[in-house]
Amino acid sequence: MADHSTHSHGTTQRKTVPHRRLLLKGLAALPLALPFSSASAATARTAGTAGTTKYQLKFRHTHTDELLDVVFRDNRGYIAPAIQRMNWLLRDHRSGEMIHMDPQLFDILHALRARCGGETFEIISGYRSPLTNASLRSHRRGVAKNSLHMDGRAIDVRLVGFDTARLSQAAVDLGIGGVGYYPRADFLHVDTGDFRTWGAARS
Repeated sequence: MADHSTHSHGTTQRKTVPHRRLLLKGLAALPLALPFSSASAATARTAGTAGTTKYQLKFRHTHTDELLDVVFRDNRGYIAPAIQRMNWLLRDHRSGEMIHMDPQLFDILHALRARCGGETFEIISGYRSPLTNASLRSHRRGVAKNSLHMDGRAIDVRLVGFDTARLSQAAVDLGIGGVGYYPRADFLHVDTGDFRTWGAARS
């Protein structure tokens, strides 16, 4: 669960455009930029009003073994009850504390799933309370003091049935937020901070 949420050294690459403007610009372009397969399109589009696209994600939390299959956004915007369920799933599993996660994290995950295929994201780490983050820092290397996990703006995942190195490259190709790849632990960190990358070389 290491991260470099606020680091600016090593292999990190940054853009000077403010992260929120960059994120919104990048996500707005995703429907045109990403090659949706027929299977991905079928997943995104559920039964209902013709022409209404619904954005769906499936999760399994690796620490609590909780499952969630949810449509979190449609053409009218984010769906509040679904976002609340996702916030609870991504709570600090050590303390039980919950925070309002940045919903644009879910847009990034949906874009990755649309690009890569796959079904379920396994959650390694979502929200971390300041106490949890400090505890992790005390006995693990690479945990940022001001981690974006504490702000609900970062998540560590892997995509079941899809190579994490390739998932990492797909995230880098989006050019949105932070992307950290951890091959030994086999997970990908994504966040809604400035665009930057770190971790092992990608294939």
